[in-house]
Amino acid sequence: MEKGFLLPPVTKKVTQQKINKYAQAAKDFNPLHLDEDFARNTIFKGTVAHGLLSVAYISEMMTNWLGTNWLEGGELDITFLKPVRPGDTITAGGKVIDCVIEGSAKKFICEVYCINQRGEMVIKGMANCWINQ
Repeated sequence: MEKGFLLPPVTKKVTQQKINKYAQAAKDFNPLHLDEDFARNTIFKGTVAHGLLSVAYISEMMTNWLGTNWLEGGELDITFLKPVRPGDTITAGGKVIDCVIEGSAKKFICEVYCINQRGEMVIKGMANCWINQ
């Protein structure tokens, strides 16, 4: 894989049920994510997904591509741009922007992102991971 390689995307439908399950797993019961009446009275005007739920889609994409190398040593540096809401379809994608070789190891440096069904970028950032060749 060289510079310009497009990472195989991961697409997920976000539902309130998935948000609720994530809240249970993360032990994050902020009403912004779970209580529509509460969330309606915030700047978000409704419930929004936990930010790390969408980050998990980026991590899934990287794991699908790099396997245990990603799980054992992958790094992410991301910025949240827009909220993700129940009903959104989120696609995690990215591309290799550089490769560094040191001895028998290769480091992939990637731009990564999540976009919603309207083509709006909700997360952008960088991912990198060393693999042994």
